[in-house]
Amino acid sequence: MFWGTLWALILGFTLSGAVQAFVSKGEMQKAMGDHRPRTIVRSGLLGIASSSCSYAAAALAKSLFRRGADFVTAIVFMIASTNLVVELGIVLWLLIGWQFALAEFVGGAIMIILFVALAPRIFPADKLAAARERLNARAAVVDTQGQPEETAARVTSLWKRLRSPAGWTDAAGYAVSDLSMLRRELIIGYLVAGVLAVAVPPSVYQAIFFSGHGLWADLVDVVVGPFIAFISFVCSVGNVPLAAALFKGGLSFGGTIAFVFADLITLPLVLIYGKLYGRRLALRLFFTFWAVMSASGLAVDFLFRLVRIPTPAVPTQIMPTNFAWNYTTYLNVIFIVIGAIMWWRYRSGRGRDSSTAYANDPVCGMQVEKDQAPATHTHDGLRYYFCSDRCHDRFVADPSRYVGASGQKASPTRLPD
Repeated sequence: MFWGTLWALILGFTLSGAVQAFVSKGEMQKAMGDHRPRTIVRSGLLGIASSSCSYAAAALAKSLFRRGADFVTAIVFMIASTNLVVELGIVLWLLIGWQFALAEFVGGAIMIILFVALAPRIFPADKLAAARERLNARAAVVDTQGQPEETAARVTSLWKRLRSPAGWTDAAGYAVSDLSMLRRELIIGYLVAGVLAVAVPPSVYQAIFFSGHGLWADLVDVVVGPFIAFISFVCSVGNVPLAAALFKGGLSFGGTIAFVFADLITLPLVLIYGKLYGRRLALRLFFTFWAVMSASGLAVDFLFRLVRIPTPAVPTQIMPTNFAWNYTTYLNVIFIVIGAIMWWRYRSGRGRDSSTAYANDPVCGMQVEKDQAPATHTHDGLRYYFCSDRCHDRFVADPSRYVGASGQKASPTRLPD
């Protein structure tokens, strides 16, 4: 499965890194002040452009909301940046069929529409105001040395940035950092999916998924799919191999789509929501997500039947288990070379002056804009930048694990004497 999707992963991470390097986070924040239809569409497109793992997406949505973005619009951004992304669609297509890639985008749009429709009734203005105050209070004490002030947005034109070696070095940094950040999810996803695909007998899946009972089975599966995601801890593109194994085992088409969408309600993320917004608001967000993810999976299933898009046949095996000189091998060779070039650009940029606008999270390796970093911390006269409070808290708990050899990787800023 990994070999069959390697070129797609490199392509996806490369495109994602390029877009993140050339799209200003400050402009995103300015574009999200309300939740009118036009703003929602724009926020969704910006989310697609800012492909990231679920933890980083949650951190960025939190930062956007704290700095003035509308809550609903910030959550739409988070949904789009984890579920409406190129690499996810390509890997779905390669593993279980083009119908799943199409369903990702159709179902993602349905999920956003449902969330926007429900949110005003579930998240009252007073509770959101209290959540924003909570975040502002937390930001004031999370780093006793203070958060860096935002600087003016870069005025360099997009065309000049595209022609700039420094711009592509930043793009390579995002691509490699995103891969580094998601390596655990990818390893777990492929490994668990491989074991499930060959070691679990069909009778186990039939008992879990309640298959063969028509509409009732469809209703059960779209609820069970997100629950499996909740307990599996695998997020972003890492859950696609697992989705392929579950579909092969008997989870319905709609249930599999709901599972793919549910990377925003894994248990660690739900705990993070509680820490950020308070338990009551986090529970509302959790159950709202579960409802719209299940409903979207079911809606896509019924919609595809209505317009007679064929449901993919359940595969006897997800990918061929032998290697051959075919188009997959040729594409892998080409994109491995591209990946090596991006890696070289990334390595060549690690020695840049600390005045650069970017730094690498010393815990997970993600590249972040210093002005938009959700958290910072000063240690031994060096400023470190983090993609989320989760990474910040891990660093504070045991900085010795990450400074040392990782200090160079973190690109920390030395504070003036």
